[in-house]
Amino acid sequence: MAPTNVLADLKEFAAITRTAESLARYTALNIGGKADALVEPRSPAELVAVVQRCVQRQIPFRVLGGGGGLLVRDEGVRGVVLRLGVPVFASVAVEGKRLRAGCGASLAAVIAEAARHNLVGFESLIGMPGTVGGALRLNAGDRTAEIGQFVRQVQVIDRRGQPQVRDRDDMHFEPGHSSLDEPVLLSAEFELEYDVPATVKKRLLKAWIQHKAHQPFSYQASARLFRNPPALSAGALIEQAGLVGTRVGAAQVNDRNANYVVVEPGAMAQDVITMIELIRSRVQDQFRIDLDLALSIW
Repeated sequence: MAPTNVLADLKEFAAITRTAESLARYTALNIGGKADALVEPRSPAELVAVVQRCVQRQIPFRVLGGGGGLLVRDEGVRGVVLRLGVPVFASVAVEGKRLRAGCGASLAAVIAEAARHNLVGFESLIGMPGTVGGALRLNAGDRTAEIGQFVRQVQVIDRRGQPQVRDRDDMHFEPGHSSLDEPVLLSAEFELEYDVPATVKKRLLKAWIQHKAHQPFSYQASARLFRNPPALSAGALIEQAGLVGTRVGAAQVNDRNANYVVVEPGAMAQDVITMIELIRSRVQDQFRIDLDLALSIW
């Protein structure tokens, strides 16, 4: 669908729409092409209206989260990209052991608010650059805990453009995946546990140190590539395959954690895609293991 057609179909939303918008600056890798239309709703009602219009006019649409685990192809994205960047989609509130967060809220903000109320459980999410919505879709976490185990309720917009509520019994979580396949996640409610302030601080500090010890440096544009196979480490497999430091164009397998790609200025999305194909092929050849992508590619 041509950008002009998208703009005509969304003319009543012109005030919140930018056409041919580069998506690179919205991703951690800072590379990739343009969206036909980037739409930033100002309220849940406006978001529902945009989604319903896309459904009615058969315009493909996606939701842009924090961009930490996203690679946009060089040719860009057809249709509409929704960005939930205004505060109403990123609110965080705590009542007792319950924490409610907009799915546009950053994981850092949610972790901080939980800690301020002496609530624990989100330590496995420390250092992850994404949003609550992205974390729910991927059931983010590690071997100690995953976000899905704390979820009690999620508000969504379904494929017809209708708001719905999914309760705990309606959802299924497993490592790296959840059953939340609705096109838009609006907000979520979690139930955490109390701990004493000193222990909360200690748990956060320990998780932060462990995270930083095995990640690319903060000044590097980077992204995690693969999920860990059961009882194995994707990074260790890539390292054992002799791929640490391997370059494709301006993209390189990171030497601190081989499961991360780092990119330099001038990198193209195709550099990363070619690197992914190379890594998968080498690991399959040497270990007969198929690596599943953790990175979303649009």
